[in-house]
Amino acid sequence: MMNKCLQILLPVSLLALSGCDQLQTPRDAAPTPAADQVAPDASSAAPTDTVVATVNGTAITQSVVDVYTAQRKTRQPAGDANDRDAIIEELVNLELMRQEGLSKGLDSQPEIMATLDQQRRTVLAGAAIKNFMQTNPVSDEQVRQLYDTQIAVPATEYQARHILVETRETAEQVIGLLDEGRDFAELAKEKSTGPTGKNGGSLGWFSSKQMVAPFSAAVATMEKGNYSKEPVQTQFGWHVILLEDSRESTPPPFEDVRDRLKIAVTNQQLQQHIQQIRQSAQVEISAE
Repeated sequence: MMNKCLQILLPVSLLALSGCDQLQTPRDAAPTPAADQVAPDASSAAPTDTVVATVNGTAITQSVVDVYTAQRKTRQPAGDANDRDAIIEELVNLELMRQEGLSKGLDSQPEIMATLDQQRRTVLAGAAIKNFMQTNPVSDEQVRQLYDTQIAVPATEYQARHILVETRETAEQVIGLLDEGRDFAELAKEKSTGPTGKNGGSLGWFSSKQMVAPFSAAVATMEKGNYSKEPVQTQFGWHVILLEDSRESTPPPFEDVRDRLKIAVTNQQLQQHIQQIRQSAQVEISAE
């Protein structure tokens, strides 16, 4: 079973966000100027950038097509995502609607201005993250070290059921019914307030790291086939637990998890980098 440390919450996800649902041309991503400054004529395109279309004098360049094509592939991985003619047609239609939005003064609305500003922040942050990753590549040694310390370590997995109730008194009543010979799964369906109650309280296989500490500690001291004789309290309520089985987990082969481990190490490096630059930054967060 993959260690919980690999549930990645990456700022690297900004790389994906920077390409999602941005249907504006690069000019829209800049701070919003006056309306008459937003739509340059075709002659303003960079000399090295080929103009593929003009809309009322505004240039759509090959670089815009390239960026939009990459964004389109993210949204439409199959189909006509690579159809250049379709892409240019979409960009022309988007430019027409952009110009209509400008003519109606929509670019001066606070919500639109804030959205464009945030999109620019996201794009630039994504570019900075990508640059950091390129200039700080993760080594095989780093990936192997993470595997050896957190994945390759043998661990015990448990298969259990539980009945979750709101009070200790109710949990003690459930234990009393079990002592009388009642079936655990049927009691779970009848008494449990947790989402697993309808399945007889079954939790399947899990490691100790996947459960809150009091629950894991209780399971680790139990014998297979026995239920807890004392209620177990967690932040979710009171539990009566039945340990059905246990086993030693087999770590996955290094090659099977190499890519995910590389992402994990990249995330660690990026988080450290963000903390470093934040320490030297002036950050003020206003109270509500």
